[in-house]
This record gives sequence, structure tokens and C-alpha cells, in this order.
Amino acid sequence: MNDLNKNSKTFEDIKHIGEDGVEYWYARELKTVLNYKEWRKFDGVIEKAKMACENSNVNALDHFVEADKMVQIGSGAKRKQIDYKLSRYACYLIAQNGDSRKKVIALAQTYFAVQTRKQEINEKEYSLLTEDEKRFYQRNLTKKGNYSLNKTAKNAGVKNFDRFHNFGYKGLYNGETADDIAKRKGLRYREDILDNMGSDELIANLFRISQTEQKLKKDNIQTEKEANKTHYNIGKNIREVIAKNGGTMPEDLPTPKKSLKQLEKENKKSLKKTGK
Repeated sequence: MNDLNKNSKTFEDIKHIGEDGVEYWYARELKTVLNYKEWRKFDGVIEKAKMACENSNVNALDHFVEADKMVQIGSGAKRKQIDYKLSRYACYLIAQNGDSRKKVIALAQTYFAVQTRKQEINEKEYSLLTEDEKRFYQRNLTKKGNYSLNKTAKNAGVKNFDRFHNFGYKGLYNGETADDIAKRKGLRYREDILDNMGSDELIANLFRISQTEQKLKKDNIQTEKEANKTHYNIGKNIREVIAKNGGTMPEDLPTPKKSLKQLEKENKKSLKKTGK
């Protein structure tokens, strides 16, 4: 029997969007997708998830919102049915505390940790993620950061963006360009280097990206030459801070065995397979 039964929907299908644009899931619908037949057992998992939330110094009421409703039980009579509006983080904690024998639980853990498009998580929540989940989270932030940096760089006069970004890499990686980094990592032609970084390396690059954008704005940089120089200096300064603190240089950090593209593809394949 499939982990996702024939009548169930996927995690994405049961997602709701509130008037404020924030996504949420109903516990009753999630229960079905996770193949729990009895509410009593699933409610026990929810209570464990609430406890894990509180133990992380996160207010459970912000993530598990009561959404009880009246349902008809026959002869016109109605009774209250317990339900919750769950945040993505709440769903993740439920998956973490679910029946580990169910394959769909593992899929749920990955899905709710990885899909962080709109949800910002705090330090406590972040610490609960696996290394691959941290990679997805940091990569999402670098994508947003680079998009914003490119707009700022354009306003500063940058036209050759590959060259501009290489100046930043050269500062942070002791003279290495993006191509040099890709070759060292053994990547295929035009394979994304950021998709092949661990969370610590991504954090270093995110800091480079954000600090460069701030500097371009603060100093009102107006020429491509100055923008490139600024990006190089920021990268070099971050490298010096890492060295001063006795940290591992970015080029010495291990390259993950699988790229984020591979992990994403495998996860989609697993969801599709179990949803047949």
C-alpha cells in the first residue's frame, strides 16, 4: 500500500494562503496526507510537536492556531471538531514527531524544511534543521540576496555582472574566480557553484553579498570600476575576519556529495512515486 493513499493529496495541494499572504495547513487535512486514520493518535503527535516548539523557546500559539469548527453528525445535530491552522514550521515539527515507520513522514520532513520561500525562521528553529535543509535555506537567501545586489550594482553602473561577481569571489577565495571554484569542486560546465556549497560556505557568501550591497548604497558608488573594487574588498575583508577568528577558509570547506538540484529532483521524484 502506498504511503500516500489514492484519495489523499500532496502537501502542496492542501496548502492554504491567508488574507495576509501567509501560508498555512489544516491539521485535519495534514492528518490524511500523513496516513493517520485516528485523530486521537494524530493529536498526540501534535502535542509532542507543540512541546518541541516550546522547548525551542518558540511560542507554540504562533504556529498552532486553534481552528475548531462545527460539523454535522446526523439528524441535524452538530458537534465541535478540533482542528488547527498550522504554520510550515508546525508541520515540520509534526513530521519530526510522527511515526518514523511511515515513508511519507520522511518526505514530509524534507518538504516542510526545504520549502522556505516565504517563511523566515529564527535561530532556534534553524538549529533543528539537517545540514541539507540548512543548505536549502541559505541557498534561498543567497538567491534573494544576489537578485537585490544585482539591482543595486546596476544602479552603481555595473554592466558586466559576471565580472562584477568574480571580483567578489576573488576577494573571498584568495584570487579564485567562479570558474576556478567550479573546477576545484569538480563540477560540470556551467553547474551552479552555490548549489554545491555546504551551509557554512553559503553563509560566508551571503555575508559577502549583503555587505557589498550595503557598501555600494552607503558610499553611493557610481562607476563599474569602483563597484568591482568594492566587491573585491568586501570579499577580502570577510576572508581576513575568518582567518583572524581561526575559521576554515571557504575553499577548504568540503563540497557536498550531492548538489541542491540533485536533492530537489530526488525529493520530487519520491513525492511523485508515493503519490501514484
